[in-house]
Amino acid sequence: MKFMVTWKISPGSYKPAIENFLSSGAPAPPGMKTVGRWHTPGSSCGWHLVEGDAGALAQHVAEWANLVELQVSPVIEDAEAAASLSKVYGS
Repeated sequence: MKFMVTWKISPGSYKPAIENFLSSGAPAPPGMKTVGRWHTPGSSCGWHLVEGDAGALAQHVAEWANLVELQVSPVIEDAEAAASLSKVYGS
């Protein structure tokens, strides 16, 4: 499953969050892979699209929860959405 993780650096945590990111690269744990990650230039927020199991996602969120505010949303692509919608609303 794919998940969009929206992150925003918590007030007072900017420098520690950046140092952690620069030193580790914020790799995805085993069981999860990064599809893409985007940063808003000049801001303290961004998005991380990941794919994998919910347990690996929970680990990754826990690794960053003391530095950033996180929101996780399961996401599907157009073809999956269309197939589901067709079952309810027809072709």
